[in-house]
Amino acid sequence: MTERLVIFDTTLRDGEQSPGFSMTLEEKLLVAEALDQMGVDVIEAGFAMASNGDFESVKAIAQRAQNAVICSLSRGKKADIERAAEAIKPARRGRIHTFMSTSPIHLKYQFKMTNEQVLELIKDTVSYARGFTDDVEWSAMDATRTPLDYLCQAVETAIKAGATTINIPDTVGYTTPEEYFTIIRTLKEKVPNIDRAIISTHCQNDLGLATANSLAALRAGARQIECTVNGIGERAGNTALEEVVMSIATRKDLYPFEMGIKTEDITKLSRLVTSVTGVGVQPNKAIVGANAFAHESGIHQDGMLKHAGTYEIMTPESVGLKKSNLVMGKHSGRHAFRAKLEELGFTLGDNAFEDAFNRFKDLADRKKDIYDEDILTLVDAGAQAAAPIQFRRLRLVCGSVGEQRADMVLSVDGQERSTSEEGAGSVDATFRAIRAIVPHAATLKLYQVHAITQGTDAQAEVTIRLEDADGFLASGHGAHTDTLTASAMAYINALCRLRARSSEQKLAYTAS
Repeated sequence: MTERLVIFDTTLRDGEQSPGFSMTLEEKLLVAEALDQMGVDVIEAGFAMASNGDFESVKAIAQRAQNAVICSLSRGKKADIERAAEAIKPARRGRIHTFMSTSPIHLKYQFKMTNEQVLELIKDTVSYARGFTDDVEWSAMDATRTPLDYLCQAVETAIKAGATTINIPDTVGYTTPEEYFTIIRTLKEKVPNIDRAIISTHCQNDLGLATANSLAALRAGARQIECTVNGIGERAGNTALEEVVMSIATRKDLYPFEMGIKTEDITKLSRLVTSVTGVGVQPNKAIVGANAFAHESGIHQDGMLKHAGTYEIMTPESVGLKKSNLVMGKHSGRHAFRAKLEELGFTLGDNAFEDAFNRFKDLADRKKDIYDEDILTLVDAGAQAAAPIQFRRLRLVCGSVGEQRADMVLSVDGQERSTSEEGAGSVDATFRAIRAIVPHAATLKLYQVHAITQGTDAQAEVTIRLEDADGFLASGHGAHTDTLTASAMAYINALCRLRARSSEQKLAYTAS
């Protein structure tokens, strides 16, 4: 019989806690709904004890989820566990995920605990969590730098205390596929009660081996993979959901597992996460990058024309990409535009549809060819329409000689404000104008521009990253046929994210 594989998504916890990837409650709900509909088995919705905002988001997701198990992370502390239990209480099925470090370096320098003290803590906290739910996951933080004999002891203790899932995280992205295989296989062979729990993987990507390590663990006996959309997460990120899912779907000969994932939703989900975080994926990113199904080499093109299987190991349709049959332009009507949106995976309400259609018509007047990527930016622009700071108008005086000035009009909390500012260049003048209208102490950490499609009339997409005085990073992005307008939109988008978080004093926790 084919075994069932559990896909555990931690985009909203590990992914969201990484610098520059923060999401509002509304954005988290959008991503959670998409994950739930896609067929993800477990959604780690947040870290309930980290902040009131995290608690409320876990609780709200628990209330709305229709299919997935909703999980909250918890340190090995009773107060954390109680908070997590309260947050997941509305869920049809809830899980508490508690953790404790096991590696010598963590115990000596971070926790200052002995091996025996840790085993006692594992026993007490896992059994306490089990009092709230029969679905308890325990993680051995920094497992891959833990002596195997002690790791076996810790895992056996957690299972005896009631853990039903045992996570063996490569917390610092240190291990290799061969080594990780040995760790999982050793646990399977030496822990006497291992058959009472599912072994899980959680691999960071510091050495670029997260997906390879997760797949190696599957072959050794792991049956749950923890991953994130687009591979986002702490430092270099996590195992990418799209990579591991499509590896399994494509190589059934090596990984004969069943999954509940609708792979056709992968591209839509990737674009949604890109939209809400303001951080895109590189063009050569596996599965979801712009070039993932592009062929420029003459030899490759010749093969593709003869048989797609010569150079494509999966079809674009299998991950939700569609071959475009409708050419969109200024003469396209509402029916064609709605059909195109549905083809791209979006269903908008009447008001949102009218707003998007009007923006489409405006763009079509400025741009000869409208591509799918252009339409996606229109939908994203609609999501920003309710922001407290909104772009209205920008006029620039610039060039190689003379003054560089930006005349800016913004709407701030419903009131229009304007200014005229000079700068060292047009970008500097634009950003100075925004700072004059909305004073703030944030500093610019990233300014990135690229064209969404080809042609001199292509829309420019700009990514901005701002850092506030407390070190909190927020990313924003904007798209427009005018690069400076896109730059202003991106800056405003990032600034709105900083403002949304200004009331949150988020505690910094280290998690697996």
